[in-house]
Amino acid sequence: MFEASGDTLSILLFDLGMLGLAAFMMLLLDPRRFLDRALFGGFTAALIVAYVCWRWTQTLLPPDWSATTLWQYSYFGFELISIVYTLLSIVVLLRTSDHSALADREEAKLTASGAWPAVDIFICTYNEPIDVLEKSILLARAMDYPAKRIFVLDDTRRGWLKDYCADVGVFYITRPKNEWAKAGNLNNGLRVTEGPDASPLILVLDADFAPHANFLRRTVGLFRDPRVGLVQTPQLYFNADPVQHNLGASKSWIDDQRVFFDIFQPAKDAWDSAFCVGTSFVVRRDRVNEIGGFPYEAVSEDLNLSYTLLRHGYVTRWLNESLSVGLAAEGLPEYITQRARWCLGTIQVALLKTSPMIVSGYTFMQRVQFFHGVLSWLCKPFMLFMLLAPAVYWFFDIPAFDVDYEAFLRYAIPALIVFYAHGMWITRRRTLPLMMEVTHMMSAVAVTWTLITCCYRPFGRPFKVTDKGGDRSRIIVRWDLLWTFGGFLAISLGAIFWSLFGPAAPSELSPVDLLNLVWAGCSAILSAVACLVCFERPRAHREELFETNQPIRIRADGRTATGVLEHLSTVEARIRLPRDVKVAKDASIDLALPGGQIISGTLTAIKKRVARVALILAEQERRDLVVALYSAPNHNLPLNASFSGSLSGIFSRSLGQD
Repeated sequence: MFEASGDTLSILLFDLGMLGLAAFMMLLLDPRRFLDRALFGGFTAALIVAYVCWRWTQTLLPPDWSATTLWQYSYFGFELISIVYTLLSIVVLLRTSDHSALADREEAKLTASGAWPAVDIFICTYNEPIDVLEKSILLARAMDYPAKRIFVLDDTRRGWLKDYCADVGVFYITRPKNEWAKAGNLNNGLRVTEGPDASPLILVLDADFAPHANFLRRTVGLFRDPRVGLVQTPQLYFNADPVQHNLGASKSWIDDQRVFFDIFQPAKDAWDSAFCVGTSFVVRRDRVNEIGGFPYEAVSEDLNLSYTLLRHGYVTRWLNESLSVGLAAEGLPEYITQRARWCLGTIQVALLKTSPMIVSGYTFMQRVQFFHGVLSWLCKPFMLFMLLAPAVYWFFDIPAFDVDYEAFLRYAIPALIVFYAHGMWITRRRTLPLMMEVTHMMSAVAVTWTLITCCYRPFGRPFKVTDKGGDRSRIIVRWDLLWTFGGFLAISLGAIFWSLFGPAAPSELSPVDLLNLVWAGCSAILSAVACLVCFERPRAHREELFETNQPIRIRADGRTATGVLEHLSTVEARIRLPRDVKVAKDASIDLALPGGQIISGTLTAIKKRVARVALILAEQERRDLVVALYSAPNHNLPLNASFSGSLSGIFSRSLGQD
């Protein structure tokens, strides 16, 4: 079936042709059209299936119990899990949805009738500081909606928070114990707010998510469809995650969740298989009561909620609009803990007696979609196998691929080229080679360990909250992670050294040697970049600076002028001054913001006509500014990835530059 690979030049020309064809398809085809998705996806799947057939028939030794075959078949097994996940992703992404036009129509009808349904807003909090939590409370209070009640569900019984809620005019609810973690907190809120005044809809917000002014007006109309039990919106962030930030790629790399929220969830919605993601969602109270409250059997109460509703005949509708903004995990431990918890929660739901894999009430595609989600975690260990494989070859003479580099170029590289091209095309440049691998590497060890522990104790572990806030003003070296990825780097570099200068180094490298030598180099590069991520850069600002670039009126030293407000936070403003304006350091400045608010501050520094102003705000002024900054979508982070920008950031970080 598979002919000899041929000479190297003809193979390279074939690969170059595949690259050209993939580029042509990226330019010619439109990912918004079903036929184009089917064409590009089908072509990608065909090459991947051909690659699997080649791997199975040409690269594995006959099975026995030797160390070589055990390694090869273990490697291939985990590789096959990743391949099945990729093929299912292609199927999932054949369809997509967009409910914005429907939301427009329903909002117009409700505006005309004035019959807005009442909404109870549950803000779940555990241990977040007030500078994190207040954004959610103040923005919920400022939402443009006529019939809402706000309840702060405090699971740490803080007296100062009760006083704060009274001060800003929202309800405060707590409970004596923390049974069932977030699900238990929600159920307590559900119980306390029951009664004749109970609202038919509930908006759930995490403590670090601030809703935009139009959140409820955009979402509640979708409940006109009686099948809709829950409306979920995407999670967007106003700060860079640790991978973006530590690599200096905040302006050129997309956080790893963008692909899931922007691409996969609309596709899953088209199959009636979108699911709740824990915050920024609205749910029917009667549907939650019908299923016995918010499910608490798994730490991923959100995923469990959607699939429980689905089993009762109610779908989760995905409205892919920017309607809230939140705080991404700021440190690597929090980032990794979050993903390990998601993995654990998914596996727990799969192992429940009500698992979508075993009970009735689901369509075939809904089961496939759930299985696809499970595979997204099961394929993470393959990343570790890929990093170790070349070292295993050089130190133990056990190849993962029992082939030479020419065969790899002939059968593996075309599939890899088209796979990356399809990924970049279908995600609208939200994925990039190298950056995508490094992002997955950061959590691969923790997820792998979670999967291992799930084999003997999948339940009974405490819910781990993602810490938010805290001191981010200094460099922090994450030594545990650095030792891990430094170890991978040392092993890869050691394999390269051994292959060239070791006592058993071949006088002439064979084609198999060359394949594993290049592979070791790739593993070393990935591990080195992962090591860079382990050096956590300081977060320069106590409060996030938002890019504004709007004209602003300035009054200083008795003069009034017009400048450009380039950046603004609740503690600082950065203003580009006109050339004819001279302002002394420590001068008092009044700023008339575009929205009409007038604030004051002191000039602390000026460089190249850009003045830094430390704001001096009364408490109500500060709260008003919080609402002004967070009540509408912002573009603090990029919408598309830039490969050159990402490489530039990595290169600068490798030289120790910020």
